[in-house]
Amino acid sequence: MKKAIIWFRKDLRLSDNPALTQACEENNEIIPIYIYEENIPNAWMIGEASKWWLHYSLQSLCDNFDSFGIKLVLKKGNPLTILQSLLHETQANAVYWNRRYEPYSILNDAKIKQTLYKQGVKCNSYNGSLLIEPWEILTQKKTYFKVFTRFWNQSLKVLDIPNDLPIPELKKKNTAANLLSDNLNDWNLLPKHPNWAREFKKNWNPGEFNAQKKLMHFIENHLENYSKERDFPGCRGTSALSPHLASGEISPRQIWNAIKNYNITKKSKLLIESSNKYLAEIGWREFSYNLLYHFPKLPSDPFSDRFQSFPWKKNESFLKAWQKGLTGYPIVDAGMRQLWHIGWMHNRVRMIVASFLTKDLLINWTEGTKWFWDTLVDADLASNSASWQWVAGCGADAAPYFRIFNPVLQSQKFDPEGTYIRQWIPELTKLPTKYIHAPWETPEEILKESNIQLGINYPYPIIDHYEAKTKALDSFNRSVRNSSI
Repeated sequence: MKKAIIWFRKDLRLSDNPALTQACEENNEIIPIYIYEENIPNAWMIGEASKWWLHYSLQSLCDNFDSFGIKLVLKKGNPLTILQSLLHETQANAVYWNRRYEPYSILNDAKIKQTLYKQGVKCNSYNGSLLIEPWEILTQKKTYFKVFTRFWNQSLKVLDIPNDLPIPELKKKNTAANLLSDNLNDWNLLPKHPNWAREFKKNWNPGEFNAQKKLMHFIENHLENYSKERDFPGCRGTSALSPHLASGEISPRQIWNAIKNYNITKKSKLLIESSNKYLAEIGWREFSYNLLYHFPKLPSDPFSDRFQSFPWKKNESFLKAWQKGLTGYPIVDAGMRQLWHIGWMHNRVRMIVASFLTKDLLINWTEGTKWFWDTLVDADLASNSASWQWVAGCGADAAPYFRIFNPVLQSQKFDPEGTYIRQWIPELTKLPTKYIHAPWETPEEILKESNIQLGINYPYPIIDHYEAKTKALDSFNRSVRNSSI
């Protein structure tokens, strides 16, 4: 009787799971396991918000397996040690998993595969989280793409997305009985006191089937207007699928196929335009993994050598004000407060707050990646690193260093009625729309009528944008531009 271990990682789903499907096809019994790893570099240990998501995602996956009479084994520690112990205990002779692409994961997986092979254990790995492997899209010179549009255009020429894999036949794959498993609650993934994540549950429902429901709701109700509404944080214009995608509760292939199939039935020009825009965002995720795979220092080092000696500022009070949403710029503060309260931020606002940190405050983009890594429920090493570097101007295909978002103009353009600002900054609720984007320009009598005392219940701007822009351009010109001469 053939028996195999299926090792779950960032693929917490039963459907469209290549490793699970193959394990079921080739074996009489499967032993599914999730290992809470403790040998990840400290800088990239799972963040606090992601821990919250992981708890409920694993709880959902356990329930899904339970419905088929199968137990998901939970273990905490070193994956190699745990796998070796489980192989010995169950007499399994194969391990199946879906690949990961973080630098430390690649090294760990290679070591595990090499060790187990020597011990006579068959290891099988699959692509379960990308549309295309990072090594499959190359330039004519056989180098990797460093410009997104060229990468994505080439990808679209060669992509051949197969149909999703259904949930495999699991009822006949009962695992060996009485395997010891950790209690999920003992991992302490949820915050204790104070419960800073109390609003997470109001906004998110982790789990594979909830991810599928959210995808279909987005496609049927919001996809057609995505290209028009995606940049406006005050309306429901995006899918908010990113945490489900980051945890692997849904695959990019499932998203791709669902959208393509819907387009076939509707045949609307606006829908096709919006679909292409949305799928290009999936493409940016693919591009980010392409960069991380070929440039493993992406999370810590500037992609562009010109930024190696850039004089970033260290200012703890500015950094704290940014983190807490107390910069005095409403659109920035609204974004940072949304992030703190629900573990997520609208993509347009992510660009605004990132530009403010790196170009107004001249604080190193790595401080932004660290904060996002800890506070985002959709924290993803590749996307987080590539996106921050893009905004800072030091990444691949980056926004030019002289492109500096004006937070007031961005606010007026993308939150014209102040809907988003009022949602996340209640102290500004009564402020007339004319002044809500720049409260410091409000006449004193209107501030009084709006119950606002600048410097007391809402801060003055911590920095003048125009002065900051002048200083930033001077720093960029002296350090970055001259380094390329």
